[in-house]
Amino acid sequence: MASLPPNARASQHPSLKAKLSQLRSKAASPREVKTLVHEISLLLAAEALSTALKSTEGPKNQTPLGFEYVSSTISPGNICIVPILRSGLGMVEAVQTMLPDPVPVHHLGMYREPTTLDPVEYYNNLPQHIPSSSEEDSSTLAIVVDPVIATGGTCAAAISTLREWGAKRVLVLAVVAAEEGLRKAASEWPEGSEIWVAGVDGELTKEGMLKPGLGDVGDRLFLTIGK
Repeated sequence: MASLPPNARASQHPSLKAKLSQLRSKAASPREVKTLVHEISLLLAAEALSTALKSTEGPKNQTPLGFEYVSSTISPGNICIVPILRSGLGMVEAVQTMLPDPVPVHHLGMYREPTTLDPVEYYNNLPQHIPSSSEEDSSTLAIVVDPVIATGGTCAAAISTLREWGAKRVLVLAVVAAEEGLRKAASEWPEGSEIWVAGVDGELTKEGMLKPGLGDVGDRLFLTIGK
């Protein structure tokens, strides 16, 4: 694999590689698929957030024994999670687990037009979905979760939407990406976005599916294969 763009990261964690291999298997049951997507997301979020967040001092507190200590908080504090419907829903809980406090979850619904493979937005519940510079309306850090980056069109469209909404930075977490799609998504907003993936596949089929890939993760998560 050639070197990736500066704002794209492929994890080298051995546990992620092993779990990704398990997730690729067609023999994985729906329960195993759900668990593996969650566990991969948890490990990936731990890596990505270690560089995206900073620890800062908070107010003083006391332990149960009465000893005083200075609490820790994170910066930025204005964070949201944006799952791409529907498979991105399988990654939300893992990211929430890695954050010290609950954060808003805003949903984006997108699908690829079968002929052109271009992204089509069919649902958007970002607060006041208009270009805004208001700190109350937008987030300092928007974390996009979507298990698969194939052509990169959907991911690029999500980054563009969040940039227009007013997000100051966009962090994308994906289980696997096609190298071609990863480059396309990374080029959408190089100075304001960062993309972390657990694995990179080198090929896309003419239908826009990764090879070897994971299949349709949404169908595998929600038991709609063959619908």
